[in-house]
Amino acid sequence: MKDTLRELIGREIVVDTRSPWMYIGRLQEVFADSLLLADVDVHDSSETQLPKERYVLAACETGVKANRRSVYVSLGHVVSVSPLADVIRY
Repeated sequence: MKDTLRELIGREIVVDTRSPWMYIGRLQEVFADSLLLADVDVHDSSETQLPKERYVLAACETGVKANRRSVYVSLGHVVSVSPLADVIRY
């Protein structure tokens, strides 16, 4: 999986986690136990009424609204990773 993730370096990605937290940002590096993202929108979906999927769709439409310059995300908490460009707009 880590080799596949390395192919996404430099691209904007969506990182879904086991928690209400999600991350949308540019993948900088893949480490043994974490991902380093840059220009990141860190979003806690428990603090809004907007479901995660609608939030991602909004990011596709309006662009990523970064609120962190960089973030390390533990791979142990990651459920899925996808390029933001692969999000299907419905």
